[in-house]
Amino acid sequence: MQTKRTVFPNKLLPYLLIAPQIFVTVVFFLWPAGTAFWQSFLRQDAFGFKTTFVWFENYRRLFADPIYINAFGHTLIFAILVTVLSTSIALLLAAAAMRVLRTSRIYSTLLIWPYAVAPAIAGILWWFMFNPSIGIVAYMLRAMGINWNHLINPDDAMILIVIAATWKQISYNFLFFLAALQSVPRSLQEAGAIDGAGPMKRFWTIVFPLISPTTFYLIVINIVYAMFDTFGIIHATTQGGPARATEILVYKVYFDGFIGLNLGSSAAQSVILMVIVVALTAVQFRFIERRVQY
Repeated sequence: MQTKRTVFPNKLLPYLLIAPQIFVTVVFFLWPAGTAFWQSFLRQDAFGFKTTFVWFENYRRLFADPIYINAFGHTLIFAILVTVLSTSIALLLAAAAMRVLRTSRIYSTLLIWPYAVAPAIAGILWWFMFNPSIGIVAYMLRAMGINWNHLINPDDAMILIVIAATWKQISYNFLFFLAALQSVPRSLQEAGAIDGAGPMKRFWTIVFPLISPTTFYLIVINIVYAMFDTFGIIHATTQGGPARATEILVYKVYFDGFIGLNLGSSAAQSVILMVIVVALTAVQFRFIERRVQY
């Protein structure tokens, strides 16, 4: 079997074609990451007049700080809840769209629209609805005997940011699940129905294993999303409060660096966060991917 090969008459042309991507990667990823890594070993004053090389002192102080350890716990709880809820609800909606409205594009379009909403706007939207003074949802909860107030109740605040972050990500997950479900051959499901398998058994034994690559991909993406891309939502809703109950790692990087002007500690936190996400992704690809059926 003969394979087709592309021959570039100019040896510089391939490098010119990939140059924009290399430029973007260097400027917006490698350079900031390298700068943060170097700054994590420095102690700087707020005005940049004095810089001292302190080796691992910033890291040592972080792991001895109970506030930072609490931020670890908040991040873990938040990431697990957002990942589980957003993927589960999106899969349910995608299955419903396939079963009930197979030929309708309007339903799918309406479910995809929330992904176009900016994180800060999504946070403000849910902040208004759950506001204890003017929010319609808070009013309905009080009518049911639930005294909702995320301004003073840490549990209510965590629930609020989980709901807002989950709602924002459902559309993205739905889009991928819908495409995966549409790629499953109907003949396999019909064969299962002929063998006497019910709808639920056909889904979990035939359909779900076939869409496991998409599920695995979305789990990785949602964990990264919960740890990095939810800053705007948290900043617009709770700003890490009350009493830092919703301060996850990415928000603490901002708070210490831009509000507290502790640049060395903030850089060390960003490096740790980056290492955590890379490690989680590597573990998922190393162990969880074995269960994925391609």
